[in-house]
Amino acid sequence: MLKSNSISEAISALFGPSVTVADRQRVSGGDINRAYRLELSNGECVFLKCNRPDLLAMFTAEAEGLKALRATGTIGVPEPLAVGTDGTEAFLIMEHLTPAPRRADYWEAFGRELAMLHRAKCETSFGFPKDNYIGSTPQQNTPMDSWAAFFRECRLIPQMKLAWRLLDERSRRNLTHITARLDALLPEPSFLSLIHGDLWSGNAVCGPDGKAWIIDPAAYVGHFEAELAMTELFGGFPARFYQSYNEINPINNGYSTRRDLYNLYHLLNHLNLFGLPYLAEVKAVADHYA
Repeated sequence: MLKSNSISEAISALFGPSVTVADRQRVSGGDINRAYRLELSNGECVFLKCNRPDLLAMFTAEAEGLKALRATGTIGVPEPLAVGTDGTEAFLIMEHLTPAPRRADYWEAFGRELAMLHRAKCETSFGFPKDNYIGSTPQQNTPMDSWAAFFRECRLIPQMKLAWRLLDERSRRNLTHITARLDALLPEPSFLSLIHGDLWSGNAVCGPDGKAWIIDPAAYVGHFEAELAMTELFGGFPARFYQSYNEINPINNGYSTRRDLYNLYHLLNHLNLFGLPYLAEVKAVADHYA
């Protein structure tokens, strides 16, 4: 993947010295970054994300996650093309996805392909070669051999520390108790899975083949149950998605008892990013598992 000192330099390096940006159209791109569709002078299009120059590491980490997910060959993932900063903004340029009409089996295919991603060969330790980000929050990925230890040390505890000032004494006590007994609450998976890490409906889009493509990853090697839990956090996907997933990668009967515990990580992160509207949910989950 190309590293560049400007968007124009990156476009020239990728598409040829005579190719320039002909038009730049603002598009929806999430809560954190500015996003654009760039029309090039050769008729092609690319997708551009921008933010402050000090957030270059966030885009570099996102690109590494996209590359890892693409390498499995199991599900649609846009290709990262270039990252860089010109001193005034950091940027990530990637493949532009021109959506086609959804296939009739869109959700069934999505479930099967996500299951195949989770069954694909991956690293032999929990974590990722480098730390990355969940939203704009740093996400630790220190390799570990224990799933419970990884989820405690690299997921819950860092978020708890950030949220500590927002929590009352009861919630602090409950969360501390939960982390102390995670070995009893989270079984070790029989195999490790590379997961997207932040998979909700906003991070799955219809691609040029009419199937689901996944974007904006916070990728790491973990337990596939954590991914399924995130898909259910903000309304969930249709039942046929989960049925098709289960045909390829069977879901353990005990998953439903662990789902909200996995999502405690994301609720704490949303509390840290977006504030008090998420406090009641964090308290409720902490009460339940403590």
